[in-house]
Amino acid sequence: MSETALERAEELAERVLPDRSPKRRMLIIVNPYATTVSDRLKNLVVYALQGRYSVEAVETEARAHATQITREAAQEGYDVVVAFGGDGTVNEAANGLIGSSTPLTCLPGGSTNVFCRTLGIPNDVVDATEHLLRMADEFEPRLADTGRVNGRHFVFSSGIGLDASVVERVDSHPKLKARLGEWYFTWAALSTFNRRYLIRPPRVRASVDGRELHGVTAIVQNSDPFTYFGTRPIRIGREVSLESGTLSLTVLKRATPLEMGTLLPRIFSARDGSVAAHRQVESLSGLSRFRIEAERDAPFPLEVDGDYVGEFEAADFEAAPRSLAVVS
Repeated sequence: MSETALERAEELAERVLPDRSPKRRMLIIVNPYATTVSDRLKNLVVYALQGRYSVEAVETEARAHATQITREAAQEGYDVVVAFGGDGTVNEAANGLIGSSTPLTCLPGGSTNVFCRTLGIPNDVVDATEHLLRMADEFEPRLADTGRVNGRHFVFSSGIGLDASVVERVDSHPKLKARLGEWYFTWAALSTFNRRYLIRPPRVRASVDGRELHGVTAIVQNSDPFTYFGTRPIRIGREVSLESGTLSLTVLKRATPLEMGTLLPRIFSARDGSVAAHRQVESLSGLSRFRIEAERDAPFPLEVDGDYVGEFEAADFEAAPRSLAVVS
């Protein structure tokens, strides 16, 4: 977080006047290891939000801690939970709130913050804090869809194959991820492709409504876009949103230098349907459930909302319509 941003946060905290009306209870889940989160910034954000909310802040201490905290928050009747971190923090918080009436919102603290942007929350933490302050006057929670894979919910996407391998590699070098951002993802993608997917990559088979799709990578989306490259949205799946009640599935059938050379421009074009029109891509939408299995007796890597979760021989996906309360 730059000094300029911290100065802006200080200015915001100084000009927020306390509100004398009854305040909604807000619990902020803070990932202290997120890319742009520092103690100073956290304190400034909490101080500013206290002008309109009754705020408590809790730092996560380990993987899945946010899920435990938010589950307890829902039971204790908090009016809103804020995930202050990256997409992994949002995913854990969402899994603790599934099926409850306590809505989730977020403050950007990671490198991409896909769900924040999908909800319409600014990707700058100071602007996002101002957004949450204004939200107090028009507090209108709504129900959004999630997806589910092997019992774990995801709010925007899950990936199998190359995408998951890249996430695994990037997450193993958090300092480079924080410093280089999307450019480190690009290097990791090219490096991982050359090392693992150029010769005998892991292959998968998707079974969908009596059809079988074979490929080396599968992208499942609960919303659009799939992710961002800086400010540019990356659109993969079609006809999917947080209110569609369904999932989209995109399968890359084959990955060679020639095919990737023609696919990459489509990925970065940000045009809806461009990727799906590629000859090595099969894209399906309006799906409620399907299964993806490993071929060649070789397990595949899996990521959920940008977090690598391990290798599996099978993954059962299903849509979970209106399962998560959100407010933005």
